[in-house]
Amino acid sequence: MECKKLSINSLGVEAHPMAHFATAVKLDWTPDPDALLEHASAVRRLAHRKLQRDGISDDVNSSRPNKALRQLPSDLEKLLLTDSISPLPLHKSLVLLDAIEQLRDARFVGHERLALAKVLVGEISNLRFGPEVGLGSIKKDSPVIEPWFGQMETVGSDLVKLHELSGAHAEVFSGDSRLLSFLPKRRRVDAVITSPPYPNEKDYTRTTRLESVLLGFVSGKVSLRGLKKTLIRSNTRGVYKPDDDDRWVSSHARINDIAEEIEARRIALNKDSGFERLYARVTRLYFGGMARHFSALRKMLSPGARLAYVVGDQASYLRILIRTGQLLGEIAESLGYEVEALELFRTRLSTATKEQLREEVLLLRWPGLGKGRG
Repeated sequence: MECKKLSINSLGVEAHPMAHFATAVKLDWTPDPDALLEHASAVRRLAHRKLQRDGISDDVNSSRPNKALRQLPSDLEKLLLTDSISPLPLHKSLVLLDAIEQLRDARFVGHERLALAKVLVGEISNLRFGPEVGLGSIKKDSPVIEPWFGQMETVGSDLVKLHELSGAHAEVFSGDSRLLSFLPKRRRVDAVITSPPYPNEKDYTRTTRLESVLLGFVSGKVSLRGLKKTLIRSNTRGVYKPDDDDRWVSSHARINDIAEEIEARRIALNKDSGFERLYARVTRLYFGGMARHFSALRKMLSPGARLAYVVGDQASYLRILIRTGQLLGEIAESLGYEVEALELFRTRLSTATKEQLREEVLLLRWPGLGKGRG
C-alpha cells in the first residue's frame, strides 16, 4: 500500500486468506467514491428493512425479535472463541452480509465486505487484543449497520484522496512464502521489507478467526488445517506429523543446542502436555521454514538487492532465550546473503520472563547468484 502511494512498483505474498483479501481490497483504488456510497446506502436501507421484518432494530436495546435469531453452523461456531460475538449482533451481521450479497456489485463488494470485517472486530464483537486475542466486556447488543456505513464513508473519503495520487503497479499474491514458485518468473525484486512470525505460541489464525469465519475464508476444521499448513511453523498449534522443514537446519549447531536445551528443561520440569512436547520441534521447524524462504527468494532478487526483516527475540518456550535475529542472520549467510546490520528497533516486555526483549531489524544484501556461498 505504501509503495503504491509512493509510485514504487511492488508485489506481496500472503498465505492467510483474510489478510490477502484485505490487502487486495486496499490496493483497489478503482471505485468511484460517489457511486460506492450510493451503493452502500442501498445496502444499508435493505439491511434495515430485513431487520425490521424480524422485529430487530440496529439501535441498542430496542429489538423485539419475532423469530429465532440466525446462527452459525455448529462446526463453524466451534472454531470461534466462546462469546466472540453475542447472538443479536451476530444476527445483524449475517443479515448485513445477506444484503451485501443480494445487491452484489463487483465494483464495490470487496470494500463493503472488508468494512464489515473491520467494524466486526473493532466495534461489534466482544474481542480484545493484548497481545493474544481474548474477551473484553460481553455486549448483549451492538449496532452493526450504522458503524458499517460509517466505515464505508471513511473508505469513500480515502478513495477521494487516493485518486489524486498517480499510484504504481501493486499486486498481492496468495501463497506460501517458503515456495514462491507461483510468482511471475520475469519479476526481479530490488528490496524486501517484512515482519515474519517469531518462534512463540501466537497462533496467527486465531487473531483473525471471527472475520475469517463470517466472510467464508475458513469453512471448517479441514480448511483451517489447510490454511495452517501454508504458514511458517511458529507455534505448536500449527505443527503436523509430516512437517520436515527442520531438515534445512539439521546441521546448524546453535539452533540444535537451543532445541535440546528446551527439551532438557521440559523434562526437568515434568512438563508433559502435548504442546509442551512440541516446543523443541517447533523451534527447529521455524528456523527451517525461514531457511526455505530465504532459499526460494534468491531466484527473485536482483544483484545488490537489500532486505529488511523485523524480528524479535523470544523466551516463550520454558524461558529459554532465542536470539531470533542473530540466528536468522547466520542462516541467511549460509545461503549466500550478506548481513549488513542487526539494528535495535524497540524493546518489548516478555510475558514469560517479565524482562525486556529486543525487537530488531535484520538488514541483508543479496550479492547475486554465484557470488555468495549459496
